[in-house]
Amino acid sequence: MLDHDICYRAVQSRDARFDGMFFTAVRTTHIYCRPSCAARTPLRANVRFYKTAAAAQQAGYRACKRCRPDATPNSPEWNARADLVGRAMRLIADGVVDRDGVSGLARRLSYSPRQLNRQLMAELGAGPQSLAQAQRSRTARILLETTDRPMTDVAFGAGFRSIRQFNDTIRLVYGCTPSEVRSRVRGREDVAADSAAGVIRLRLPYRPPLDFAALLRFLAARAVPGVEECTEDTYRRVLSLPHQLAVVALRLPRRTSGAKATASSYIECEIWLQDLRDLTAAVQRCRRLLDLDADPGAVAEALGRDRHLGPLVRANPGRRLPGHVDEHELAVRAVLGQQVSIGAARLLAAKLAARYGEPLARPDGSLTHAFPTAAALNAGAPLEIGMPKARQRALGALVAALADGSLQLDGGADRDRVSAQLQELPGIGPWTVAYIRMRSLADPDAFLETDLGLRQAMARLGLPTDVHAVTALAERWRPWRAYALQHLWALGEGALASGPSAGEHLEAAAPSVPIFRAER
Repeated sequence: MLDHDICYRAVQSRDARFDGMFFTAVRTTHIYCRPSCAARTPLRANVRFYKTAAAAQQAGYRACKRCRPDATPNSPEWNARADLVGRAMRLIADGVVDRDGVSGLARRLSYSPRQLNRQLMAELGAGPQSLAQAQRSRTARILLETTDRPMTDVAFGAGFRSIRQFNDTIRLVYGCTPSEVRSRVRGREDVAADSAAGVIRLRLPYRPPLDFAALLRFLAARAVPGVEECTEDTYRRVLSLPHQLAVVALRLPRRTSGAKATASSYIECEIWLQDLRDLTAAVQRCRRLLDLDADPGAVAEALGRDRHLGPLVRANPGRRLPGHVDEHELAVRAVLGQQVSIGAARLLAAKLAARYGEPLARPDGSLTHAFPTAAALNAGAPLEIGMPKARQRALGALVAALADGSLQLDGGADRDRVSAQLQELPGIGPWTVAYIRMRSLADPDAFLETDLGLRQAMARLGLPTDVHAVTALAERWRPWRAYALQHLWALGEGALASGPSAGEHLEAAAPSVPIFRAER
């Protein structure tokens, strides 16, 4: 339950770090705001607090036109939580309700629709339909404000089933018609003039600080030729979305790019979509890739108290946990990277993409293919890309489990169950499981205790490197051990990742895995 006094003090302070964690509804104006709204602070007796925008909307409140509460980062709670509510929120954010309905969402979570609705109502004050409707309204606002697409395209692209439903929802949520929402931004520089070509330009807000340079180095080192591309200040890649392929570009605002933190507190995002219905999924996957829904203040407060990690945390504010845009792709690439260097793993992934990936209708610079789906990799002859037979068997077993649906790696997956399933597959050991859990399942407490780079970082700090000692020491970093790992990996010159220690996987030879070296 939200504590009324604590929430009201946060509203009085106008602290933006609370944005997205709860919403303030004013009974006299029937408007809900983010905690940092610059409007005059309402009287304590006139406010109510809700965990989600959907709950506020369901209670009859409209979004504030000044602070635009629907544009705030999502609650970091959903990323950390492994219970039903957290898993459901991650799937709803990815657009599962729009594509498969509430029954499809419940099926993915192994619950009945009635049980799922009861759990979400009890915890959040809103059911799955209301949560999905709030998300549709956000997507519609993005399309209205950043494109010149016809209203019909906007309505169906945002996931609405009819024009009437679209109009009624926008009036309910924003207190004005879709045309009025669009008219408010006419002439603004950030409205996409070339939206007819399928380009959507938007801003992805986050809680500062954000060390975007570190994220870019991490992604650049692992960028698969033909699928991904990194320049000095921009990350681009091909996305495999539910309906069509797309291309996305992510960068800091041009006027401030290259800094660790910016006053703007948003990432510039350009998405070349073939199908507008994919916008919700594309935005959510980009946010997950850059960990934009994290609360860096909470992580820094917890890890900063540690005698050894504290100086690293203070010297590198805003370090995030890199996620991924495609959980299946990440798992495949994790297996490809077993027992080899990061550079070798990139080459193997590039071979796989060129041979089995779906090509773009027209190459976009160096981007030519999507990474192959598990179904494509599982079809036909055994994969032949120059790997040892043991790793080929591991990869074959993984893609077979992903293709037939027996292994689920999406946001609704139970992390412990997935970990157990992965370890049952031949040739997949604890290091690979933990890496998948960290980046694919966004587990903030995942920890790779056998990692070579981690042990080298511990040695540089004068700490024990024995696996048992490392594991015991890391207990005091819970529940943010994955973030602690990012700081330790970065302790070397550009070091961001390495690999498992010798003897962990089915292949018996000790690996030769250097600490990560950023590739320009």
